[in-house]
Amino acid sequence: MSNNRPKERDLPRNKFGFQKQEYQPTTVGEAQELDKQEPTLNLIVQFQHKDSGENDTTGPPINIPQNITTQQLQLLINNLLNNDEELPYTFFVADQEIQNNLKHHLDSVSDETTLKIFYQPQSVFRVTPITRCASSMAGHTEAVLSLQFSPDGTGLASAGGDTTLRIWDIHTATPKYTCKGHTNWVLQVAWSPDSKKIATAGHEGDIRIWDPQTGKQMGSVLKGHTKYITGLSWEPFHLNPKCVRLASTSKDATTKIWDTESNRCLMTLSGHTMSATCIRWSGEGYIYTGSQDRTIRVYNTTEGRLIRILEGHAHWVNTLALNTDYVLRQGPFDHTGKHHATLEAAQEAALKRYNDVKKATKGEVLVSGSDDFTVIMWKPAESKTMVIRLAGHQQPINLVNFSPDGRLFATASFDKSIKLWDGVNGKFLTNFRGHVGAVYQVCWSADSRYLVSGSKDSTLKVWDIKTKKMHLELPGHADEVYTIDWSPDGDRVASGSKDQLLKIWRN
Repeated sequence: MSNNRPKERDLPRNKFGFQKQEYQPTTVGEAQELDKQEPTLNLIVQFQHKDSGENDTTGPPINIPQNITTQQLQLLINNLLNNDEELPYTFFVADQEIQNNLKHHLDSVSDETTLKIFYQPQSVFRVTPITRCASSMAGHTEAVLSLQFSPDGTGLASAGGDTTLRIWDIHTATPKYTCKGHTNWVLQVAWSPDSKKIATAGHEGDIRIWDPQTGKQMGSVLKGHTKYITGLSWEPFHLNPKCVRLASTSKDATTKIWDTESNRCLMTLSGHTMSATCIRWSGEGYIYTGSQDRTIRVYNTTEGRLIRILEGHAHWVNTLALNTDYVLRQGPFDHTGKHHATLEAAQEAALKRYNDVKKATKGEVLVSGSDDFTVIMWKPAESKTMVIRLAGHQQPINLVNFSPDGRLFATASFDKSIKLWDGVNGKFLTNFRGHVGAVYQVCWSADSRYLVSGSKDSTLKVWDIKTKKMHLELPGHADEVYTIDWSPDGDRVASGSKDQLLKIWRN
């Protein structure tokens, strides 16, 4: 160690009592450049895991610059923990997450000698990205329009233009059941959060509930809509672990809430003046519906009362997404698909997962995408005023999809691009370009590190969120890819196409 270093008592201190690092320029150019810059102040910090005890710290106190970025903190903590490969972490100062750099979070810090920075891993496991087509599953005789893995990861259901629902064995890539009953295209497939029911909605306006274990229809047909159904959403598991209530939106401009045990309509939510296009049942107990009348309506689900109307789009609202969508869909199941011993334990697990995401992202956020080429962020439980409007796409937006941790969201558009945004403040992060046709679908890996997209150009593409580049292109379908889903365990991706095939992609 050099003996020429100034003694600590000789160094000037900032308002927090931390000493300023002195730097001596070695050239005239460096001296001139240094004159233009603000002096960089240093801090002594101590890292500590967010869930550890008061005195259970990580590594020794370290002297770092105040303007250190989150990326540099990532490198530092991975080095301190001797990780073989770099893992993503979230950092906090006094319960405030560090978003860009440390300097913006020092106003709330008291005048103390050592600043504690808490860290928390962003996910507990890593998904290995898919690289190849493992199986091509024939059976549908028309285009595959919708597919979805079950929340516990053991089942896969698909539906399409041949009026059938098909339930597949994902381990052998063979069909288990072909469920018939609809008389027109089946447009929607939605597993209940407990993985015990599948709801399907047809072009004829009917809803049917199926038992995935037997392939049999449960109860009678849910009739009431006069036109085709545009969206289905189950009541979140932590609000009702029996998974009884289901909501639907329709081209007839109404939203209905159904009791799937007694097979009756509990309430009809009206008010839209044009087709209702999309629906979300929030973890706070509200229903959000988007419409071609350019508005989003917020309803109370106990008596069906209209809470507020969100206005801001200049054209049809095509898609809605919540930053809690993933945990609401998965209910009590994590990436291992573990079943809980009691309904109470499962409900508690679902509530904890929901609250963890909500806390990490500072509340539940709704994002809407429109034919007006814009995306709007809302906090509809609090206000009817938009948080921020996000522009950049050149054509209508097909889909908005939040990452499982709620920190990012992706938008897919007819302009052949995917845009990545910060899920907390709406900041634009990057463009993903590579498709040569409209992008219909995007879906996240369960660890929020990868994104897969399906397009009119018949290909799937895998994008790496860390490098913000395309990881892999996956040709294989002979026609447009309409629907994709990534399994909860991260092991496989399913895609459905106009070529009537389902494909399973694996590493």
